[in-house]
Amino acid sequence: MPFTYDLLIANGIILAAPGLQPPIHEGYLAIRGDTILAVGAMANLPSQTTARQTIDARGGLVMPGLVNGHCHAAMTLFRGLADDLPLMDWLERHIFPAEARFVTREMVYWCSKLAAAEMILSGTTTVADSYFFEEAAARAFHEAGMRAVVAQGVIDFPAPGVPDPGKNIEAAATVIERCRGVERITPAIFCHSPYTCGAKTLAGAKALAQAEGCKFFIHLAETQDEIKQIREQHGVSPVQYLDQLHLLDQDTVAIHCVHLTAQDISILRERDTGVITCPESNMKLASGIAPAPAMLTAGIRLGLGTDGCASNNDLDLFAEMDSLAKLHKVASQDPTTMPAKQTLRLATSGGAEVLGLSGIIGRLAPGLKADCIILDLNAPHLTPFHNHDLLVYAAKGSDVKTTIIDGALVMDERRILAFDLAETMARVRELAAALR
Repeated sequence: MPFTYDLLIANGIILAAPGLQPPIHEGYLAIRGDTILAVGAMANLPSQTTARQTIDARGGLVMPGLVNGHCHAAMTLFRGLADDLPLMDWLERHIFPAEARFVTREMVYWCSKLAAAEMILSGTTTVADSYFFEEAAARAFHEAGMRAVVAQGVIDFPAPGVPDPGKNIEAAATVIERCRGVERITPAIFCHSPYTCGAKTLAGAKALAQAEGCKFFIHLAETQDEIKQIREQHGVSPVQYLDQLHLLDQDTVAIHCVHLTAQDISILRERDTGVITCPESNMKLASGIAPAPAMLTAGIRLGLGTDGCASNNDLDLFAEMDSLAKLHKVASQDPTTMPAKQTLRLATSGGAEVLGLSGIIGRLAPGLKADCIILDLNAPHLTPFHNHDLLVYAAKGSDVKTTIIDGALVMDERRILAFDLAETMARVRELAAALR
C-alpha cells in the first residue's frame, strides 16, 4: 500500500522529544498538511512512500521548534536604546517615554515582523507576545507564518492605543475579538505587573480572560523594588497578593518570578500557575536569579522566554538555554544543576505546556502540528556531535538552516520565505530614525 505525504524530511537525526527521549539516528519525519503523520528510522520507511516535497536533512538534527514563552516583539525598535540601567530607571526614564511617543499600530506591525524573522531564523516557531496594538502583532506573526499567543497589554496609565486607562479592559476585549479565529494565533491578556495595575484592573482583566477562555499573563516578583513596594502597600509578597485576589490558577502565566519565598513557590504549585523564566533579561537588568531548580523540584510548570529586545538584546533561544543552564550551575556551585536535557525540555515541551499548547506542539509525534527545525551539524563548533547536550552548550540560532511551521516551509537555507525581510528591515530603520 503506497504512503503519500506532502513533506518528507529524510536522513536526519530526529530528536522528537528533547530531554525526554533519545534521538533516532538516520530517521525521517513525514507530514501531511499541517500535521505530523509519522516519525521513525529510515530503515522502517515504507518502500512505496512518495512525497510532494522531500528535504534531505543530510545528517542534520531535526527537532521541535522552540517555544519562546515571553516576548515583547515590537520592542525590537528599542534594541540598544537604553542599556546598563536598573529596571525602574530603564522603564520610567527611557522605555515608557519612548513608548508614549513612538508606539503606533504601524510600528507594532513592522517591528513585530522583524522580531518574527529573528525568531524564525534562530529556530523559534511559537512565541507568547505581550504588548500594545496586539492585533497588529497578530497580523505580523500570521503573515510571517509563526504560531503566536498574542496578549494585549493592560496598564493603569495612558498607554499606546488606550489613552484612557479606564478603557483598558474594553480595549483588551476588542483585541481578543479581532484575533480570535486567525490561523495559528491565540489571543490572551497581559497585565503589566502588580505595581502598574491596581486591584480592580487585575481582577477585571482576569475575569475577562476567564470569560474568553484565555491565558492571563503578568510580570511577577521581578525585582527587590517590587517586593518592597507590594509589601509596603499590602503587607504580603507579590505572589501572595495575587493569590489573595484569586488571580493564580492553571490559566495564569507568571513571568520572571525572580524573588520567591518558599511559601510563594508552594502557592504557585498549589494553584498550578505556570512560570516563564527569562534569565538573560534578569541578568542584564541585575534583577536577580529566578529559583528555577526549586520551582521544578516543587512541580511547577516552567518554560523559557527571551523577554524583549530592549532588555536582552536578542531573541535567540539557543543562547537563552545556554545562559539558563550555566547561570544556575554557578549560582548553586553545582555542575549537575539544570542539566542540558532539562533545559531543552523547557524550551520545547515545557513552554508548550505552560502556554496550554502541549497537545498541539512541543514534540514531534503523530497527530501534533508540524512545527520543526533542522540544524546543520556540519560546523566546527558542533563537531564531533556526541549527544544533544551540545545543543545547549554550543549550538547557536544561526545553526538553524530550515524552519517549518504548520507544515509550511517558512525558512530554508537561512532565507526567509514567507515575507520580504529586506523590506521589513528598511521600514524598521525608518521608524528608528525618528528616535535619534
